Amino acid sequence: MRLPVVSHRRPTQSGLNRGVRATVLSAAAATAAATFAGAPASADPQTDRDSGRARVDRLLGEAEQATERFNAAEEDAERLRAEVDRAQDAAARGQQEINRMRDRLGALAGAQYRTGGIDPSVALLLSADPDSYLERAAALDRMGARQALALGKLRHARQKIAQIRAEASGSLAELAGTREAVARHKRTVEARLAEARRLLAALPDAERASFARASRSTAAPERQEPAPAAAGALPASSRAAAALAAAHSALGRPYVWGANGPSGFDCSGLTQWAWAQAGVSLPRTSQAQRYAGRTVPLSEARPGDLVAYRADASHIGMYAGGGQVIHAPYPGAPVRYDPVGMMPVSSVTRI
Repeated sequence: MRLPVVSHRRPTQSGLNRGVRATVLSAAAATAAATFAGAPASADPQTDRDSGRARVDRLLGEAEQATERFNAAEEDAERLRAEVDRAQDAAARGQQEINRMRDRLGALAGAQYRTGGIDPSVALLLSADPDSYLERAAALDRMGARQALALGKLRHARQKIAQIRAEASGSLAELAGTREAVARHKRTVEARLAEARRLLAALPDAERASFARASRSTAAPERQEPAPAAAGALPASSRAAAALAAAHSALGRPYVWGANGPSGFDCSGLTQWAWAQAGVSLPRTSQAQRYAGRTVPLSEARPGDLVAYRADASHIGMYAGGGQVIHAPYPGAPVRYDPVGMMPVSSVTRI
């Protein structure tokens, strides 16, 4: 006897029922997504601490990038201020010269008026001494030529001072925009640092102490002395040795964003200051410093070379030999030695 075939498929739903079902499923999915989004990423405290430290490190990196943009804007503002000062000085000197030209032209015009009031032929007929008259007439002709020359110089001077004033006005407008950029980058730095401090404060005391000792992206302990230099790893020049000695003298001084010494430093401020003690002027930002000399492979780095980090060169230090760099790490961490591989190296520059 054959058993009846039983279908396990559900009856086909009406269009209304399908729509209701889709709506219910969508609502359930949205509720689940919201629940997971609001839930902690991990219930493991160690994972949470690691995540918190990673966020702090990211925020400090972003603050450092904004600091370098702040430094660049400050450098532009200083250049523009100098340009405006030079233009204003040139305009003042030009105006003084124009005033002197006007005085000389006024004297020439007065002399012509006093001696040239009648027709020259009549004056010659009435003159008791024709030779003397002819001499005076020649002098007046020469005076007229000088006047024409002076008028040409005056017109040129006026055109030049108008150009100088226009350039000064353009520089002032650009300076105003640069000042706005400085203020904007400053706000960004302060916001990132404030958030990083808030996250650090939320970490347990031991974790905060560990973070303070650690390098930017490793757990290596802070070093106050460099490792022994590798064989043959001597400074490339006497100036490089002097720059390294200056950087060493800054050990322990605080990181201060936007500062280039001597009491505090940011990363590029330290390298700029150290090389200035050796008589070498470097640009202000790490991005510009990486192009201030000759690029060499990391394997050939010598003490005094500049080591730039990240693809955008937003951090920079000085190679100290023995696989170490000396640098100003971040706010709250003083100038110190760290492993050269603490972050991805983008370039090594020999000054």
